[in-house]
Amino acid sequence: MIWNETAECMDREQMRKLQGERLKNVVDRVYYNCEPYRKRMQEAGVMPGDIQTIDDIVKLPFTSKKDLRDYYPFGLLSSPMSEIVRVHASSGTTGKPIVVGYTRNDLNVWKEVGARCLTAFGLGKNDVVQISYGYGLFTGGLGAHGAAETIGGTVIPMSAGNTEKQLLMMHDLGVKALACTPSYALYLAESMEKSEFPRDEFHLKVGIFGAEPWTEQMRQEIEHKMGIKAYDIYGLTEIMGPGVGHECEFQCGTHLCEDHFFPEIIDPETGIPVAPGEKGELVFTTLTKEGIPMIRFRTRDLTHLIYDKCECGRTSVRMAKILGRSDDMLIIRGVNVFPSQLESVICETEEFEPHFFITVDRVNNTDTFEIQVEVKEQYYTDDISGMLNLQKKLAHKIQSVVGIQPIIRLVEPRSLERSQGKAKRVLDKRVFK
Repeated sequence: MIWNETAECMDREQMRKLQGERLKNVVDRVYYNCEPYRKRMQEAGVMPGDIQTIDDIVKLPFTSKKDLRDYYPFGLLSSPMSEIVRVHASSGTTGKPIVVGYTRNDLNVWKEVGARCLTAFGLGKNDVVQISYGYGLFTGGLGAHGAAETIGGTVIPMSAGNTEKQLLMMHDLGVKALACTPSYALYLAESMEKSEFPRDEFHLKVGIFGAEPWTEQMRQEIEHKMGIKAYDIYGLTEIMGPGVGHECEFQCGTHLCEDHFFPEIIDPETGIPVAPGEKGELVFTTLTKEGIPMIRFRTRDLTHLIYDKCECGRTSVRMAKILGRSDDMLIIRGVNVFPSQLESVICETEEFEPHFFITVDRVNNTDTFEIQVEVKEQYYTDDISGMLNLQKKLAHKIQSVVGIQPIIRLVEPRSLERSQGKAKRVLDKRVFK
């Protein structure tokens, strides 16, 4: 199913023409209404008249999280405060949050792109959607909520937490779709197995998961445990929240709503755009946002773009699965390590649950690399030699993938802390020394 066929199936030439027109408008908006943007463009020697087509975007300077923090809270507004009808903020736990203001038109765009996502997942006006993302300043809850209401679905605004009630509502109200982080979905799946409700009494068919990186192996684990089809929804606070992109039934990349959010892939070291299809850092420009437009915002997400027409009929560019974030990358003994790599290995190894925690430290000027990982109940025993063999097996597999061998600590099933929001999987003690 397609929500907006005109936008989602637009000819490539028409799309680029539309993107160029919208880019000119947003550049005018930020230049004449936002002093920091105007100053940045002047320093780069760029005037609004220099932007005529979407190809001219490379003339514009980048923006980053640092800019949003430097001009906290509203220094990057390009609309008067009287037109800002809602504020969201990042879920960061250190320093000042990233604060973003939305005009009424911004919220309407957000609902529109969110509706495209849910429709691509096969949902419609007759479906009950349980929103178990956190509500409040985090964009997940209200973003998914607006999308579900726009398609005419019945919304259960659960928010995160209170797992027993989550399952009760899911069971008794005939919920078809669950929206939450993939790590919380795993926790709900475990709780469902131990609940008083048989799994075949649930009507759940669709999972709407995002807000954190997750692997194909984790998707398969969730689908198997919950008996659903799990879809990726993509968004980020600085750009819009959930709705920037979505999978379709063929799950061959994430369709980006590129009539509103123009994507580029750059070399993260040089900032120069890479050739089509090459991997690099994802950069977004908001083409229709009024409150706080973002010009060439560096997401730090690492991926590549796919321009081939999808089997679903959509012509919108697709984003390959995010490999990780350039600022999430751990450099351990000179080797680049992404938590997503470790998750893939753990999830594809039969004996382990997809729950782990990484601790990196420095002892005697040498990096230490430890992973706590839960062993599945049927494999967790008092047999010391058996547990040692499991440790060696996992350590060897991880070394073959990332190039260095970790210390593996096997722990009992359900002993690691579960997350009801974004999973916290890494403690790098080196930053405190």
